[in-house]
Amino acid sequence: MLNQLLKNIEKKYSLVEIPTNEFSELRVSGMKFQIKAYDAIGLGRVSIMKAKGFFGLMKMDTLMITPIDKDMPLLSYDRVKAFGNDVLIIELYNTLLEDCDLSCLKNIKDSYSNLNDHDLGSHWYDSIKFAESVSKKGKKESKEYDKLTLDYIQSYLNIESNLVLSKETKIDKSKIYVEGLLNNGGPSTSVFQKKIGKEKTEKLFKNILFGLN
Repeated sequence: MLNQLLKNIEKKYSLVEIPTNEFSELRVSGMKFQIKAYDAIGLGRVSIMKAKGFFGLMKMDTLMITPIDKDMPLLSYDRVKAFGNDVLIIELYNTLLEDCDLSCLKNIKDSYSNLNDHDLGSHWYDSIKFAESVSKKGKKESKEYDKLTLDYIQSYLNIESNLVLSKETKIDKSKIYVEGLLNNGGPSTSVFQKKIGKEKTEKLFKNILFGLN
């Protein structure tokens, strides 16, 4: 799925791969992570993580899009297949400088309302997470989740948005979310911090994954 998503992004924005150096492969808490990052020319930073472990019983794909050149929300996609469960999470975070019409994403979300939602509970970032975000959990919905993902992210890429006039201001808005992850933790953030330390985790997140430095 990650390869297909990258191909879809590249149809609209040229991707230039960014060296991930020491972070290209990491072994953390029984999981092997492979990390790649790209500059999407005219959009911002795109990064992916593939992780697998526990003798192949757990696989996780992550895609992050951090718009810097266009005034769009930050997008985070996670797909986790573990012990017979299939979990899909696509979240949008408010890094906007001006209002942005997200009705196309609400339409996608509503069109897949027949799939069971996944209650993620309460988190520190709820106040900046858009209601158009999606979370699903099931056991035999892989094809439907694939289609939902492709439809959702394609609609996201087609959002009508303004060009960013002040990249510094846009980066500052994105840093609110990223620094929140670093300070408050998250599913992968805390794991990385325990393994490689806070300083290297901050470098990974700000320099590589989100392209904010």
